[in-house]
Amino acid sequence: MVFSSFEFIFLFLPVAYGVLLALTHYRASRWAIIWLIGASLFFYGYWAPIYLILIVLSILANFAAGYFLDPERETPKQQRRAYLIAAVAANLLLLGYFKYLVFFADTLRALKVADFDIGPIILPIGISFFTFQQISYQVDRYLGKVGNKSFLNYALFVVYFPQLIAGPIVHHKEMLDQFQEGRGFRLSFDNLSYGTTYFVLGLAKKTLLADPLAVHANAIFAAAERGVALTTADAWTGALAYTGQLYFDFAGYSSMAIGLAAMIGVKLPLNFNSPYKSLSIQEFWRRWHITLSRFLRDYLYIPLGGNRHGEVRRLLNLMLTMLIGGLWHGAAWTFVVWGGLHGAYLVVNRAFDVVAEKFAPGLLSTIPAKAAAWLLTMLSVVVAWVFFRATSFESAFAVLRAMFAAGPEGAASRLTLTAGDWALFLVAGFFAFIAPNAAQIMRYDAPNIKTDSIKRWMTWRPTAMAAVAVGILGFFAILATQKNNEFIYFQF
Repeated sequence: MVFSSFEFIFLFLPVAYGVLLALTHYRASRWAIIWLIGASLFFYGYWAPIYLILIVLSILANFAAGYFLDPERETPKQQRRAYLIAAVAANLLLLGYFKYLVFFADTLRALKVADFDIGPIILPIGISFFTFQQISYQVDRYLGKVGNKSFLNYALFVVYFPQLIAGPIVHHKEMLDQFQEGRGFRLSFDNLSYGTTYFVLGLAKKTLLADPLAVHANAIFAAAERGVALTTADAWTGALAYTGQLYFDFAGYSSMAIGLAAMIGVKLPLNFNSPYKSLSIQEFWRRWHITLSRFLRDYLYIPLGGNRHGEVRRLLNLMLTMLIGGLWHGAAWTFVVWGGLHGAYLVVNRAFDVVAEKFAPGLLSTIPAKAAAWLLTMLSVVVAWVFFRATSFESAFAVLRAMFAAGPEGAASRLTLTAGDWALFLVAGFFAFIAPNAAQIMRYDAPNIKTDSIKRWMTWRPTAMAAVAVGILGFFAILATQKNNEFIYFQF
C-alpha cells in the first residue's frame, strides 16, 4: 500500500486520521498514540503480514536492550559497552540475514570459494530504515542522550507510517518529544491544509513526472540487459530519464511523508533539498538523502576518526563510509561501485578544495566557473546513476559505452520521442534545476532552506485560490496513478 495508491488515499488515510481526530477531541491521548501505532502496523503488514512478527519483536528487543544500556542504572561502563556491542550486532545480523546473506553466498560461489545455495529470502520492506533508527537510539541511550523513555513513544518512533517504509531516517530526539504519548497531535484546519498541500505536491512529482520518465528509463536499461546494441542518443535518453525518475520519485516520497506528518502537527526532518542544483559532490550529499548522510556521518564516519587524524585518514574514512553507504542501498556489487564512485568523487572534491584554497581562492565565485562546476557535478552523478540502476556490470558498461562513444555499427534507435516526451523532459528539467522546491514553496522550517529569494506569489498561503489549484493538481495526480507504482526506495 503505497502513498500514491487509491487504497491509501481514500481508505487508510481517512480512517487512520479520522479516528485519531476523534480520540484527540475527547482527550484520549494514550489511546490516540496506541491507535496510531496499530494503524502504522496495519500499514506495514498490508504487504506481508508475517513480517509484523519481525518488526514487533525488533521493537520489543531493542527497547528492552535500551534499559540495560542506560547510564542511570549505574552499571559498570565496560558492561554497558558489551551490551551496546551485542545490541548493535543483533540489529546488523538481522539486517545481514535478510538483505545480504544471499548476496554473500552468490559472491562466494562466483569466486569458487564455497558452493552452497541459500535459496530465496524475501527482504522485509523498510528493514534498512528501522534498523538504522534503532541502532542510533541504542548508541544514544548508551551515551545518556535519550530523555524520553516511554515505550509507546518509542514504538511510534519506529513504526510511524509516513517514514516507516522509505525514510527519512528519523532521530529519536526529533520525534519522541513530539509524540508526548498522544498529547502532541493536532489535526487542525491549518495543519490539514498545509499537510495536504505538501502531500499533493509530492504526489504530483511521483505520478506526473517520475512514473512517465520511468517508461523511457526502463525501456533502455531493459534493452541493455538483453544485450541489444544502443545508440548514443538512446543511452543518454535512458540515463537522463532515470536521473529524473529517481529524483522525482524520491522527492515525491519525501514531500508526501512530510505532508502526512504535518497533517497532525508532527514535523519530520527534511530529507531532500534540490540536489541537482549542487555545485559539488560535497554539496550534493548535503542535499540528497540528508538523513542517511547524517546517520553515516554521526555513526560511522566520526567513530572511524572523521577528520581528526590527518588528511589521508580523513579521505580513507570518506571512501569507506561511501562504500558502506553504497552497500546499504542494495545487496549487489553495482551498488558498491556506485558508493565507491561517490567516495572517489568526494576524495577528488576535497583535494581540489585544498589546492584551490591555497593557490586560487575565490576560483568558483564567477558565473562561468559555477556553471562548469555544476555541469561536472551533474555529469559525475549521472554516470554513477547508471551503476545504481543497472542490474549487472555488463548492462551498465553497455550503457556507458554508448553514452561516451559512437554507438556500435548497425545499432538502431530504441526510442521515438514524441512532442509530449520532449515536453516531459523540459518540465522535469525546469523543476529539478530552476524552480524552487517544495520546502521553499511551503516555507518549511529546516536548515539550509533559503526562502529570501522566493517571490511571495510563489509561496503557499491558505487561500481559496490556492485550495482550488491544489485540488486541480491533486485530481490530475490521482488520475495519473498507475497500478504498479512502487517507490524506488522501497527496495532498500
